Amino acid sequence: MEISSVQNLCRYLISSAIQRCRKSDELCRLTILLKPFPQFRPPTVRISVSDTGVGINLEEYEALKFSSHPILASKWDGVISITTTSISDREVHNFSLNLKEVVPATRLTKLSSALKNGAKFSGTEASLSTAESLSDILADIRLYLQKIFIVKIPKVAVEFLVDNCSVPGLHSQNCVLAIDFSTLPSTATNIEHLKSGFEEYVLKHGNRLENICDSCFSNMSNVKVGAGMSSRSGSVPSKSQMVEAVVILSVVSEQILPSCCRPCGTRTEVLCFKDFAPCTLTQASLDALTSMKWKDYGLTLKSIADQDNAVLLEWESLQPNVHIDIVLHSYSRENISIIPRAGNKQTDRALIQKAMKLAFTELKEKNNGSLLSAHALKIQNYAPDLAKTMAGLILSSFDLDFQEECFSILGLQTQDVERSEVENCIKEKISSVVGLNDRKPQKSREPATFLFSDDCSVSEYLDEEYEEGEEMLCSFAM
Repeated sequence: MEISSVQNLCRYLISSAIQRCRKSDELCRLTILLKPFPQFRPPTVRISVSDTGVGINLEEYEALKFSSHPILASKWDGVISITTTSISDREVHNFSLNLKEVVPATRLTKLSSALKNGAKFSGTEASLSTAESLSDILADIRLYLQKIFIVKIPKVAVEFLVDNCSVPGLHSQNCVLAIDFSTLPSTATNIEHLKSGFEEYVLKHGNRLENICDSCFSNMSNVKVGAGMSSRSGSVPSKSQMVEAVVILSVVSEQILPSCCRPCGTRTEVLCFKDFAPCTLTQASLDALTSMKWKDYGLTLKSIADQDNAVLLEWESLQPNVHIDIVLHSYSRENISIIPRAGNKQTDRALIQKAMKLAFTELKEKNNGSLLSAHALKIQNYAPDLAKTMAGLILSSFDLDFQEECFSILGLQTQDVERSEVENCIKEKISSVVGLNDRKPQKSREPATFLFSDDCSVSEYLDEEYEEGEEMLCSFAM
């Protein structure tokens, strides 16, 4: 990995600390500490990323490459100080890594170690000093952590601290952000953590607000969630791969405040994670998005844009108050490593597409009438006219017993019933049946059931009450 900025390096240090925590079977703590030194010339910020996970694998850091960008060279000397120990080590090891060193053999320098005196613990701290602006580092790390909180990493607590030493003699630590991922039960699965974290993210307009927006999401039934997971087991455990996808369909108030408008508008922002850390969308993910059969969910993809390292999907004919959000997460079940894996694009694309299809299908099945296919939407367009015709037949009939039975099946009171009420009820019944039938795969669909089936079937009702069909037809007065 090439280090092109201090912010880029900080994200890498946080990501590698997460992987070490994931390898541990114990509860872990990840701490990011910023310590400014404004009295230095130029002012300097000490950045420290520490964790209580397993000891470091030095190969992960030796694989880093220093960018020759002049701005980075002027902000950072290229040196990372590393302190690490494993549970079985008798010492705490200290290293100095100079990424500007062109000779690989001399990049890493082993410093003096410290005895643990029989203590049993493990952990790593990586730190560096930079002339980068404290506000810039602070903003970038906060944004990065906000995305990490989406996956709600099990058994890992994260805290972000600033040591305020700008005033001599004052060394109080101001907690900027401290999160403990203990809101879900210990038995919760990874995808349950992802669903919970992503829903919180969406309800806060992508964490641009501190709290859930009540003006947009006053009715939580307007927020619909679907999740899907696919996996591939290789010949060796290290090749076992999981892909999770979560999709959220939200319907916000049409009279939203200007501050509630999202920067991406009605477009869908696709977030991508790898091994519980944010990453850029891969080519396999892009291929999976473009080859999805979106018409099965009533969607038509208009364009895909890459904007500020985010992928945005633009839809045709999507209502302005309807928003779709997607998150993708891939990770290995065993032999966790932050060293990049060379994947198979076709296999990765198939896994991602399967997870997305399962997520959209679950949302569709759990919420009747949502994400109807293009075919179902076409059929549903006839529902108002059909409901109007059927309501006219019922209300114009001279057979009071027939009318009463129809009202009973529709769940309406027989006294002072309005025509519009009958039409709306029938239209809802038709839409419900269309939605139920649309959930089934195209090949396995059967003829739609009766629209007004209740405790007793309509066929039984017709057999018992109207054995002579001609008598029923004659009872209608047009």
